[in-house]
Amino acid sequence: MKKDVRHWLAPAYGMFAVAWGGNEFTPLLLMYKANDGLSQVAVNVLLFAYVLGIVPALLLGGPLSDRYGRRRLMIPAPVIAALGSLVLAVAHGSAGVLFAGRVLSGIALGLVMAAGSAWVKELSGPPYEAARSGDQAVGARRGAMSLTAGFGVGAGVAGALAEWAPLPEVLAFLVNAAVTLPAAVLLRRTPETVTLSSSRRLVDDLKIPAVAHRRFLFVVLPVAPWVFGTAACAYAVFPSLLASKVTAAPVAFSALLCLVGLGCGFAMQSMGRRIDRPGTARGVVVALAAVAGGMALAAGVALERNVLLTVLGALVLGGGFGLSLVGGLTEIERIARPSDLAGLTAVYYSVTYLGFGVPAAMAALAQAAGIRYSAMFLAGAVFALLCLAVVLLHDRRSRITTTADGPAGTPVRRR
Repeated sequence: MKKDVRHWLAPAYGMFAVAWGGNEFTPLLLMYKANDGLSQVAVNVLLFAYVLGIVPALLLGGPLSDRYGRRRLMIPAPVIAALGSLVLAVAHGSAGVLFAGRVLSGIALGLVMAAGSAWVKELSGPPYEAARSGDQAVGARRGAMSLTAGFGVGAGVAGALAEWAPLPEVLAFLVNAAVTLPAAVLLRRTPETVTLSSSRRLVDDLKIPAVAHRRFLFVVLPVAPWVFGTAACAYAVFPSLLASKVTAAPVAFSALLCLVGLGCGFAMQSMGRRIDRPGTARGVVVALAAVAGGMALAAGVALERNVLLTVLGALVLGGGFGLSLVGGLTEIERIARPSDLAGLTAVYYSVTYLGFGVPAAMAALAQAAGIRYSAMFLAGAVFALLCLAVVLLHDRRSRITTTADGPAGTPVRRR
């Protein structure tokens, strides 16, 4: 097969388009709250709703794509994503219909995050592309950057259309459906990277032994919830805190925070090669340090309610998001064997999406217990530092290597 044909671009586009649909809802939270009378808790629950579609799709889609191939699991995803956008377009503020549309968007996103991430990684190396000397994480970065670009563009376009275009609750979703459907055609022409085999029982394929790997438990899992926990704070919590300061264009400001946070996250992912050091947890360590700083800055945002400080807070939290995402994926590439790469990626992403519950939890605590957002953000900074301590403690104890005699994921004992 001819090398360097860039076969990875088709699944990367699929990830981009489906992620666009997954995040176009986020800057519209203030619109649904103002126009349709939904409470702050309700809109944050709707933000979290698509996790109910993501997690099952991830946990089943990852192992199933290891068994049946990436293409079979990826092709339905753009169709489901377009259907989810169309359901949201006809919701007209109905919480039940919005919930259904969000779950459909989540199912699609879960499929592309599990199967798509593994597919992009496999198509980013031999025999599909010439190996890059000293850059084993190129596939992880391409997958992470495709998702982040989709999240950012989706939020930006949806916010602008909802603020200044006609049909604010409809048009953005129609645009996404038009962007997403072509991905299903492109994916049919992409080479399959999995050797199909059904010799094992399906229940055995759903098992992911690498989940018990010490490095996954004590280096990857501590950073996972912060991936979308930081992002959700930047573009779901901050807009509600600043709503009284940006009354002229609240939806556009929400979209701006999405773009700032995700844009910084995208930039940090592209710098992952410089930060990462194979054989160490440097990428995860730097990520958690950025998360702790971002949460401390968020406490200042909650106290001051200053527009410029809020933009800066979104920038720092976005950096923490990007570093956490690519840091965790890079570790997974080193831990997983080819037979469970998609499965372990799915477990990782499932934990990352728990972070989307943070805005709903914070809103509920503020409403029911009267806890201030500044106090909750400071508690988050302390917890991030505790996670950093866990990673530092277990890094040297669980380092891995890849040799001709042992695949990635083989523990290396160091004295």
